[in-house]
Parts: sequence; structure tokens; C-alpha cells
Amino acid sequence: MSSASPLPRIVSRLTSKLPLTVDATVRRLALFSLMGQVLLVVTGGAVRLTASGLGCPTWPRCTDTSLISTPEMGFHGVIEFGNRLLTFALAAVAALMLVYLWNLRKERKDLFLLALGLLASIPAQAVIGGITVLTQLNPWVVGLHFLVSMALVVFATLLVNRAYGRTGRLAALPLPPVHAVLRPVMAAVAVFSAAAVMLGVVVTGAGPHAGDADAPRNNLDWDLWSHIHAVPAYLITAGTLFAVFVIVTGRFAGPLRTAVFMLLGVTLLQAIIGFTQYYNGIPALLVGAHLLGAALLMSAATNAADLARSSPVK
Repeated sequence: MSSASPLPRIVSRLTSKLPLTVDATVRRLALFSLMGQVLLVVTGGAVRLTASGLGCPTWPRCTDTSLISTPEMGFHGVIEFGNRLLTFALAAVAALMLVYLWNLRKERKDLFLLALGLLASIPAQAVIGGITVLTQLNPWVVGLHFLVSMALVVFATLLVNRAYGRTGRLAALPLPPVHAVLRPVMAAVAVFSAAAVMLGVVVTGAGPHAGDADAPRNNLDWDLWSHIHAVPAYLITAGTLFAVFVIVTGRFAGPLRTAVFMLLGVTLLQAIIGFTQYYNGIPALLVGAHLLGAALLMSAATNAADLARSSPVK
């Protein structure tokens, strides 16, 4: 009677059912990952804007005696715990993505490593979130928490592009040639977008929406840093308008054209929201819209830069 373990046969049977090519399920999981990362930014903003940052006053439990929010914690507990639950959902999507890519882990290492990075960063993000609670919403820790979310939006955008065969070494869809100047311009716009987001964290740390009435602020001049934050926003707008000019006058078509026009739309909308909230006392609803706009801007800028880098030049 054989004493060999049945585990290898079970694993082999399971992996034989997994895809050998990037199929519709893999692409859907990539999209879910991106949408989930953007949603996490929005729910994190809701936590802060509803003063629910300490709705769960401890970590990793919600209270000293409960893993979940209790009825006594009310609305704030539900908001904070809901944001924590979304992290687990994103981890499940990332883990499922890795499972579906198992047979492709060598052939599509780009996809596998991006999915692995997303999965590995989610627990790190949860730990940073826990530190924000344990430090009573220190604005610099809160800012780091937000910046990690922005980085995950970038990674998830790259994952979508590669899953759909739009970019990357193994891109399935040939991209039409574009003007050579668009590569550095789109790269610069992506860098300016990251700078705007980082400066926005400083502005937020000086502003009134702290996540809790007793949370500390960074004690910087909010108005001064708001104007500094606007500088990369102007550069984003200028760079995007220049890219639109090059594309229109050169009659360039294809995915990059669409990506640049999408980036222009997000940039203008984000500018309108930013100016409106500045001159109207920073209402919470507009701040939340600006947070959503920041996530969409990072995704749109990453998408445009990625497509420009992958497109042949003429």
C-alpha cells in the first residue's frame, strides 16, 4: 500500500482547473481590485469627514472586548468598522487573483508580481490604519495611510492595463505610434499628480477635518500650503492641455488619445472641486469629492503615462 501523500495529486487536480491564459475572470478581478482601491479611498475619507476616526477606539479589535462594532458605538462605529471590512474584501480579491494566475506565474510574471504586491501591501495598510487609531489620529500617520492607498491605486491601474493586454512587455493589442514628446510629458504629469497628492496630505493635516474633535493637527499654515498644493495642479493642467494639443494637431488616435482626454476631464473636475471648496469654507461633502477626484487623477495619470511609455513613437 502506497504511503505517498495525496496532497500533490490534489494540488495538481486543482491547478489543472485554473486558466492557462489571461481570461475574462482574471480581467474582472483586476477591475474589481482597482474599483475596490478607489472605494477604500472614499470610505477612508468618509471615516475622517464624519468624525468617525475613533469610531473603533482601539486596534486590531474594534473595542477591548469586541472584534466588531457594537450598537452602543452608533453611527461612528459602523463607519469605521465598515472601512476595516473593506480591507478584508480587497485582500480576498488579491488572493483570488494570485490563485487564478498560478499557472501563469512564470509566463505572466508582470501580472503575478503586481497582484502579489497588492496582496502584501494590504496587511501593511491595515497596520498603518491601526497605528493611526493608536496614535489618536496623528495627521502624519493618517497622511501616510492615505498615500499608501494612492500607491495601491497606481498598482491596480497597471494591473488592469496588463490584464487587458494594453501595455507591458506582453501586450496583446498593438498601440498606434504617437509623437515622441508625449512620453516625457505624460511621465511628468504623473509625477506632478503624485506631488499634488502628497502636498494635499499636508493641507489636510492642517485643515479642520481631523477625523475626531480631539485629534491633533500638524500646526502648519493651511492657507499657505493650499497655495503650494495648487502649484503641481497647475502643472498637471498645463501638461495635459499640451498633450491634448499634440494629439489633436497630430491627429493621433488610439487608447492614448482616449486616456489623455479622460485625464483632462478628471483634472478640470478636480480643479473645479478644489477651488469651490477653498472659497466655500471646505464643506465635508466637497472634501470627500476631492478625495475621490485624487484617486481618479492618480489612476488617469498612471494610465496615460503607461500607455505613452508603451506606444511606439514616430
